[in-house]
Amino acid sequence: MMKVSHRFVIITAIFITCLITANIIAVKIISLGFLILPAAIFVFPLSYIFGDILTEVYGYRWTRKVIWLGFICNLIFVAFAWVGQILPPAPFWKEQAAYQSILGYTPRLLVASFFGYLGGEFVNSFILARMKILTRGRWLWSRTIGSTVVGQGLDTAIFISLAFIGTPSFLPIIILYHWLAKTGIEVVATPLTYALVNFLKKKEAMDTYDYETNFNPFRISD
Repeated sequence: MMKVSHRFVIITAIFITCLITANIIAVKIISLGFLILPAAIFVFPLSYIFGDILTEVYGYRWTRKVIWLGFICNLIFVAFAWVGQILPPAPFWKEQAAYQSILGYTPRLLVASFFGYLGGEFVNSFILARMKILTRGRWLWSRTIGSTVVGQGLDTAIFISLAFIGTPSFLPIIILYHWLAKTGIEVVATPLTYALVNFLKKKEAMDTYDYETNFNPFRISD
């Protein structure tokens, strides 16, 4: 059993912070030329980058725990944001509508977000762990980018399909735009990923290979 270090705690905290931040700022839609994207497009991919770092250094077993921890933390945030929404506002406070527009998640969006997150993160971690064995630890760039291509693609397809299919906002091309943007950020961040992975492997004196790992995403006891 790995002894948890302060570095592991820091990476985990950043991973979860990026996840929750993305869910908050995703309500703002931005325009970048011909691209219409959520403001979270620059934050959410960071959770995949730090997920890659966790899997590469600490292995799938510990990343699986972090993914579920992120899910629980996000659920807690959403629950208390909902409580804040239904509490009666003070007579002098006129921002109830603004609060609801930012933090008033609809059930459909929540389901889409949760399923997209779990599906994408687990697939991303699984592919990276398996590719590490197949490549014998070489070509880190191929693992981080390859796992992100599939993980982010699945996440984006699940979220946008569940959240918007059947509505005027649903356009299949949006899935492609989101997927390309998120994958592009992963590619650009590859030097940072290399630097953090090499730093952590040296400081932690570990480089985990998941040879005998049970990849069941619901098995968190080991």
